[in-house]
Amino acid sequence: MIIKQISLIVMAIFYMVAGLNHFRMPKFYYKIIPPVFKNKRLINIASGWAEIILGLALLIPAISHLAAWGVIALLIAVYPANIYHLQQKGAGMKVSMWALWLRLAFQFVFIAWAYWHTY
Repeated sequence: MIIKQISLIVMAIFYMVAGLNHFRMPKFYYKIIPPVFKNKRLINIASGWAEIILGLALLIPAISHLAAWGVIALLIAVYPANIYHLQQKGAGMKVSMWALWLRLAFQFVFIAWAYWHTY
């Protein structure tokens, strides 16, 4: 199915670019990591590499379904950062509240998108 293949490629690129952003703009991510997590730099690096690796793995047919499960796990793991970002009213960033609420909702869209590629 060509639509599914295109979707997978788009998703892979999306996560690879998102992962690279962790290294291009680490201070953005540091601000949204809840304070309960002490080593923000390590968490940022780990989540950035996870997105890059999962994005690449999505492009490998033999493991793309496993990578999609990994994306789902990652989205669930980073959800607390999105909640924290909302609770902090943007954490000093110029982000509207409606955009923060939309981001929370879109996590479920991204999970559904990844789930489509698990089978």
